[in-house]
Amino acid sequence: MEIVRANEKHLAQLAPLLDGYRVFYRQPSDLKAATGFLKERFLQNDSIIFLARTDDRPAGFLQLYPSFSTVSMQALMILNDLYVHPDFRGKGIGKALLRRAQELASENGLKGLALETAVDNPARHLYESLGWERDTHCFHYFWQTKP
Repeated sequence: MEIVRANEKHLAQLAPLLDGYRVFYRQPSDLKAATGFLKERFLQNDSIIFLARTDDRPAGFLQLYPSFSTVSMQALMILNDLYVHPDFRGKGIGKALLRRAQELASENGLKGLALETAVDNPARHLYESLGWERDTHCFHYFWQTKP
């Protein structure tokens, strides 16, 4: 397995993974839109995407977005997306992607990485095994615009 920092030349490998990720979260499949979304991320340079490959086959991806903590006056990253294709689950790919994100944070002197996940997500155990700590001192809220 190899993990590479993805760029526009990886679109053909990444787009089906992003589409599968969205389908997992009960969104309709739309490979064209997934490709466009990823292309925009690369053009805007507003996220970091790591692609995991096994035998040159795309196996999973992780996407990070930059953010900041005003209180600590430090940069951090939000781990927004982590997906491993069903054919490759249970092979340590998610763990390897998470470790690569942690390395990036350490290498760049970031405060750390933040993520949110469903309370019933079985990956919670993976996060906790790699040193992620669940917030117990704050609530997360979201306000959604109306169409």
